[in-house]
Amino acid sequence: MFDRQINTLGKEIDDFLNKELMPLSRLEEKDAGWILEIDLPFVNKKNISIILTTYHLIIKAKLEKTHYVSKFNCITEFDYFKKTFPLPPAIDIKQISSKFKNGILGISLPKISTGKKLRID
Repeated sequence: MFDRQINTLGKEIDDFLNKELMPLSRLEEKDAGWILEIDLPFVNKKNISIILTTYHLIIKAKLEKTHYVSKFNCITEFDYFKKTFPLPPAIDIKQISSKFKNGILGISLPKISTGKKLRID
């Protein structure tokens, strides 16, 4: 089910009505959790908003200057990047962290550690 949600979100397109671009991103599973990287060029760290909901992570970032796209003899201005991700299963929401460096926003989504370490006698 999670893979299906990622595929559905991957088919999003830029939002011309709200003047929001969809940034490039990569989600990778590691042993201890998931790493989400989002490309946010021309964005200042103070202009990034990360919202955690029950089922999603919403990233919105204001561009330092307006970006223009010309399609079909029409010029559209874009002021923001915005992307919504479904949360992977079994995430420890209290341990989620983020870092912004060189135009890349990295978000660490640790898995909930389950199980119990057994003592060997």
